[in-house]
Amino acid sequence: MAAHEHVNRMPVANSLLSALPRKEYQHLLTTLEPVTLTFGEILYEPGKPIRHVYFPCDSLVSLLTLVDGHRALEIGMVGREGMLGIPLALGIDDSPVRALVQGTGTALRMKAARFRSEHQKHGSLQSELNRYIHERIVQITQTAACNRFHPVEARLARWLLMTRDRMGTNHFHHTQELLGNMLGVLRVAVTNAAGALQRRKLISYRRGEINILDGKGLEAAACPCYQIVKDLTRGPRT
Repeated sequence: MAAHEHVNRMPVANSLLSALPRKEYQHLLTTLEPVTLTFGEILYEPGKPIRHVYFPCDSLVSLLTLVDGHRALEIGMVGREGMLGIPLALGIDDSPVRALVQGTGTALRMKAARFRSEHQKHGSLQSELNRYIHERIVQITQTAACNRFHPVEARLARWLLMTRDRMGTNHFHHTQELLGNMLGVLRVAVTNAAGALQRRKLISYRRGEINILDGKGLEAAACPCYQIVKDLTRGPRT
């Protein structure tokens, strides 16, 4: 493929797709279906077949690992920087995690069988997915270490910033119970951490409505894990 084709990007909301050469993206577009992902919707369950892959645009999906069959802990999140369904790129049909929609928004969807076919045919798609798989590995391992060693306030700041980056907004809705599940802590710990950030005028938090008031200040309050993951993650391209 000519070199100039690689720099002629398509202006799309999903960063992984926008990194593809124009001709390859235009071809994939014929196989992609626009869908709306709704808060609380479960896209995958552990051990169940993956029927579609998703490229989020302005939606957000949490990847949860289940403990004792019912408790869930977030080990990663996927937004406009990536894709859901990467086990298919590794020749695995079933999901290892629960994929839960945390932010309502749009995505582009492709059937699993078609994705397998397209992945085998397109070297650029393979290369971009390999890079993204590496990013996901870093995110998951960093999140595991963060949940073990860093204080809740810094972890909450990290989580809010990662959510902002993937949804492209400073305003979102999350209950204390949900945040506790995401961070693996009790609701009282979320209350204390959110209260501390609010007293520092970094966020406002009332009845589940969260607003980031001072992004730079929140970055300073977050643990180093936020910047480590951010440095490896593509932002949206236009």
